[in-house]
Amino acid sequence: MIEDGKQVSLEYSVFLQDGKMIDSNVGEEPVIFLQGSHQILPALEEAIQGLKEGDTKKITLLPAQAYGEIDPEAFRDVDPNAIPEQMRYEGAILGVQDEFGQQYRIRIHEIKEDKVVVDFNHPLAGQTLTFDMKILVVQEGQA
Repeated sequence: MIEDGKQVSLEYSVFLQDGKMIDSNVGEEPVIFLQGSHQILPALEEAIQGLKEGDTKKITLLPAQAYGEIDPEAFRDVDPNAIPEQMRYEGAILGVQDEFGQQYRIRIHEIKEDKVVVDFNHPLAGQTLTFDMKILVVQEGQA
C-alpha cells in the first residue's frame, strides 16, 4: 500500500480539459519516486496515498493544484536581438539558464515591432489537468 517512504512505480497519461492527451509513459519506462518526498506534484501524492499495486485512478487537478494560475507578472519585454532569429515566432519554446545554472522554459507570447514578449509561466500554468494513473509497483523505499 502506498504510504510515505514507499518507492512507487507508475504509468500515467495526462489530459487537458478538452480531452487532448499531452503526455504519457504507457508502454515506456515507468515513473519511479519516493512517496512523500515531493518528487511529483503534492496533490498527486495525496491522491494516490493508500492505493495498492494494480490500482488505477483518474485524478483531476485544478491549476492551483498543478502548475499554478497564469501570473501576469511573468510576461517580460525583451530586445528581439536577444532571441535567436529562427525562434522569433509566437509559440516558440526556448530554454534559458539563470546565473545559478537553473534552467527554465520560456514561451514567445507575442512579436511586436520593436520587442518580443516572453512568457515565463510554466507551459501548463492555468490548465486543469486529468491524470490517468496505474500503480505498477509499491515497495520499501531505497536509502
